[in-house]
Amino acid sequence: MEKSIFAKLIAQDLGLSLEVVGNTLTLLEEGCTIPFISRYRKERTGGLDEVQIAAISDQSQRLQDIAKRKETIVKTITEQEKMTPELQRRIDDCWDATVLEDLYLPYKPRRRTRAQIAREQGLEPLAEILMLQRERDPEQAAAHQLSIINCQLSIEEALRGAQDIIAENINENERSRQQIRGFFRRTAIISSKVVKAKADTDEAAKYSDYFDWSEPLRRCSSHRLLAMRRGESEGILRLSIDPIDDQECIDKLKDFYVRSNNACSRLVAEAVEDSYKRLLKPSIETEFAALSKQKADEEAISVFAENLRQLLLGAPLGQKRVMGIDPGFRTGCKVVCLDAQGNLLHHEAIFPHPPINKRMQATVHLQQMIADYQIEAIAIGNGTASRETRAFVEDCIKEGVGLFVVSEDGASVYSASKVARDEFPDEDVTVRGAVSIGRHLMDPLAELVKIDPKSIGVGQYQHDVDQTKLKHQLDQTVESCVNLVGVNLNTASSHLLQYVSGLGPVLAKNILDFRRENGPFTSRAQLKKVPRLGPSAYQQCAGFLRIPGAKNPLDNTAVHPESYAIVEQMAQDQQCTVADLISNKELRSQIDIKHYTTDTVGLPTLQDIMHELEKPGRDPREQLEEFSFDSRVHEIEDLVPGMILPGIVTNITNFGAFVDIGVHQDGLVHISQMANRRIAHPTDVVKLHQHVEVKVVEVDMRRHRISLTMKF
Repeated sequence: MEKSIFAKLIAQDLGLSLEVVGNTLTLLEEGCTIPFISRYRKERTGGLDEVQIAAISDQSQRLQDIAKRKETIVKTITEQEKMTPELQRRIDDCWDATVLEDLYLPYKPRRRTRAQIAREQGLEPLAEILMLQRERDPEQAAAHQLSIINCQLSIEEALRGAQDIIAENINENERSRQQIRGFFRRTAIISSKVVKAKADTDEAAKYSDYFDWSEPLRRCSSHRLLAMRRGESEGILRLSIDPIDDQECIDKLKDFYVRSNNACSRLVAEAVEDSYKRLLKPSIETEFAALSKQKADEEAISVFAENLRQLLLGAPLGQKRVMGIDPGFRTGCKVVCLDAQGNLLHHEAIFPHPPINKRMQATVHLQQMIADYQIEAIAIGNGTASRETRAFVEDCIKEGVGLFVVSEDGASVYSASKVARDEFPDEDVTVRGAVSIGRHLMDPLAELVKIDPKSIGVGQYQHDVDQTKLKHQLDQTVESCVNLVGVNLNTASSHLLQYVSGLGPVLAKNILDFRRENGPFTSRAQLKKVPRLGPSAYQQCAGFLRIPGAKNPLDNTAVHPESYAIVEQMAQDQQCTVADLISNKELRSQIDIKHYTTDTVGLPTLQDIMHELEKPGRDPREQLEEFSFDSRVHEIEDLVPGMILPGIVTNITNFGAFVDIGVHQDGLVHISQMANRRIAHPTDVVKLHQHVEVKVVEVDMRRHRISLTMKF
């Protein structure tokens, strides 16, 4: 029953057909992964992409969480013997977490409040009398009630206690909360003020934009809100969220609760004002602070995930013999030589820069290593001394050796990790870091999956957002990228394999153990012999694993083994082999795929098969391009407004893109400076590690900020 309700709610929310959502939920319940569903079950999902399937999965989890919360709420209210058929119906029909908590609030176990104390003193009947607003003399009504309950309170104390009960009842009333919530939603202002004692400190300088700042909460962008929240957590800023007019909120509540103009009504009006200031406003303010933070988190996580996707899908050099260089001045440049599989062959340090300045010796050593290890490409990290090291290497190498500056994102994290220690137990962190730089050039995806995505450094405020949601989103992104590219079953590390659909750390290790004991895989079918890799895991992973040079050429394609029979039938009908079908475009052009449709295999799957036969095992990533910074600039002091410079996009946020122009400090191209047209998001114009041309607009030496534009 719940599943059908979930399917209906999700279909309405996402604007998808009920059948498609129902089928997708069934596949997810059966343990199918998002990449598998997206790639191999298009007939059942109507061709939904990974983003849509992930949204269905997330919505389903949210509804499951609400369902569990309902069980707790129903149990609590039932145990209090306060459950009614109408309340049960409303709870059953409610799938909004905020409304659900409003329904529960009057029954929620609470600490001993002023109203609770008044109830214990027997003042609830007096509160009910006051709310009716019929008595002309509330003091007389209070005296009468005190005599009934034989209470020693004064009349003033009794009336105050009754007002406390009224105030709490107003706070717990669903309509009251919705009314104030609606007013906050339309008019709430977020304000930020600097803590005076911190205003002149160095730590506060980066928050100077928010020393006296206010704007409508609904227009506050995620990066501004997260920046202010960080300033608040560091004790530099004070934040508040207020409606544009408190008195209007109070008046609206009075319109609903105050029915007359007598003495009782005036007491009720006082209780309304107290309820708003002491209970309702702080509660709704806290709620909106949490909701705005949640929304900002979601936007920041989304940007982080997209940056990570672009980084992971960066152009690979491929299997070449590579030299990796971690540049440095005083400590020298750490040089490693790797074979085409990324194995470490040799390492040493050279000192071509000040203060040691052994340039001639470094030149001889570098050229000797290039010759001895038949180096085909050189990767230089983009950190300290990168520009100088590139200039030195350019003077040393001959044509035919590619030279690339590689992002050091994650290299230092990897070098100090357990993964690196296990792989190179006898080498220090500097060698491991240079190896990571070299491997990053060969295949960014294979290298970066070894690192916690949060440590790669392609997001903002990643330590300020919900860490559980961040990990979930980033893990999904890594899984998506790995399965999009596909994995060589015979060369992949366990870190890469564990992200393949249907596997995970245990099966990845078992595959490596099997490969070590039995030699390279010669067919996908051999996966069935791997311990604990059952039929379900095989179904999920097989299509994403590649075996170059396999006897069956389909084992090196994205064609799933469950579809091999279809391709074999196509080849048989064309009176050729599967290999002929792959290599001969004319043979493929003669195939009418409509002849191969069945109850379970439709045109989407058949079209995918034909695309794969056209370019078997194709890598969806772009080709690698070389890049050079402008030789005129090396430090921020070299920059002059008006300069047009080449740069590399290093980070993308909601408000713009950061660009490395070779001065050890990235410049910002604000979203308003990215194009001569209005754009919704920077990713409409740029992507991570894209080569761009920018113009220097302003250089703020004090705050080390560089403003750039792409409009010229």
